[in-house]
Amino acid sequence: MLYYTPMPSSQKISSKIELVTINNPGTPNILEWFNVVSAGKNEIEFLRKKFNFDFQHLKASSALSSSQRPLLSNAGDYIFLILHFPTLNNGAIHINEIEFFIGHGYMVTIHNNNLPSLNNLFSLAKKNPESLYSYHLDSSAILLSEILDRLIQSTYEILDQNGKAIDSVEELIFSDDRNSAIGDILQLRHNLINIRKIMQNHKNILKKLKEVESSIVPDKEVKDRYADLIEHSIRIWETLENQREMTEVLNATNESLINRQLNYIMKTLTVISVITFPLTLLAAIFGMNARHMPFVEGPYGFYIIISLMTLLSFFMLIFFYRKNWLK
Repeated sequence: MLYYTPMPSSQKISSKIELVTINNPGTPNILEWFNVVSAGKNEIEFLRKKFNFDFQHLKASSALSSSQRPLLSNAGDYIFLILHFPTLNNGAIHINEIEFFIGHGYMVTIHNNNLPSLNNLFSLAKKNPESLYSYHLDSSAILLSEILDRLIQSTYEILDQNGKAIDSVEELIFSDDRNSAIGDILQLRHNLINIRKIMQNHKNILKKLKEVESSIVPDKEVKDRYADLIEHSIRIWETLENQREMTEVLNATNESLINRQLNYIMKTLTVISVITFPLTLLAAIFGMNARHMPFVEGPYGFYIIISLMTLLSFFMLIFFYRKNWLK
């Protein structure tokens, strides 16, 4: 006997809106995923007419609008969610905002197309829906957990890149290429600050999502999925703390080595200046046009003066050496 599983229908509603209908014949429900890229006036109007979303939520979802913090709002028949996730581009962290409208039987994601992990999951939903966990449950709450899991996993990849950058900085510091390490340390600190700013409120948002009730999926199923996400969020924060501490230690080490090198240079220059100062003074004295200047008018005067200068320098070097000022 052959079993036929229908593929989800995908529809390009406009150049910026694409729809995937995830339809599992084994369940009575249908799940629609609307993916909106760089929402403009037309896209906002489409969502308003189709779902009657709150105007303030739609306004916050516009490509021209940017939220400085995450947001979770329960509008009754749907949940509005704003989250931020990092991406790494040319060694720098960029903050990317994504908005979610989660309702019964549908999910709307709005972003600026800078999240490859989200785009990959949407492509997977079109080509191979059976691999999605939400396909077997047709639940928007489960689909949201899958999307967040992919985005969090991509954050782990960025943390791995940070770890490699920390190892590279450590090698630079102890290979005497400390000037190059300064720029890398500053970039690392900037990246860590941005990631911490993004991730610091995720745990609280996920805890609230954990309490969301679904009429399709058992509460335990939802709670278990979001409990895993909370655990990932905590682990990411702990990793960020460790990387921040390591970066600060490397920065302090680099500054100490640079200061040590600078102190050695200053000590060397000071010794040279102290030695040359009395020689300069001696040369100035013998250069005076005074009468009866000793050694000046004698046939060996020049050699005597040079010898005096050499002996003075030699005795001063011995004095510095015994004082351990040359080490």
